[in-house]
Amino acid sequence: MSQYGEVSVAFRVESELRFESVDRGLGGWRVTERTIEEPYTYDYDQIEGEGPTRWARRHGNISNWGVLSAFDGERRVGGAVVAWKTPGVHMLEGRDDLACLWDIRVDPNYRRGGVGSKLLARAASWARDRNCQRLKIETQNINVAACRFYARQGCELRGIHPGVYAELPNEVMLLWYLDL
Repeated sequence: MSQYGEVSVAFRVESELRFESVDRGLGGWRVTERTIEEPYTYDYDQIEGEGPTRWARRHGNISNWGVLSAFDGERRVGGAVVAWKTPGVHMLEGRDDLACLWDIRVDPNYRRGGVGSKLLARAASWARDRNCQRLKIETQNINVAACRFYARQGCELRGIHPGVYAELPNEVMLLWYLDL
């Protein structure tokens, strides 16, 4: 996992998605994009307790997880991790027919070149091979590029959860699903 983690997951935050419930949610959600006044770089691996080398300690037995890698020659340029059949991982909802795209990362020099699309397709195939019906993906409202990517790949935004992250009160959890 340490080699997998050598590929940067950091991204530039220049805008964020804002969600406003319509008629207390009965009318759906109004989504707008707002430019950030002071753009910044965000790195999920820098959050305490996160990052590939910490997943096994945090979640126990990850032997059912799939680790996928993308290479350009000998150089690792991307990767994806799919979680499946892991008790205690709440994203899996205790279901064996659901897999979670735990992580996807592409070297900044290779982004927007098709590596992410191939990794997501391979992750979906990996889950399908285990009789999963759906691939669940979590991201946040500050990762606008990821949201656009998932939408282009055929994923559907089915969960909007403001206030979930106690340590990050301004971030909104977004749950995307890809039906397999």
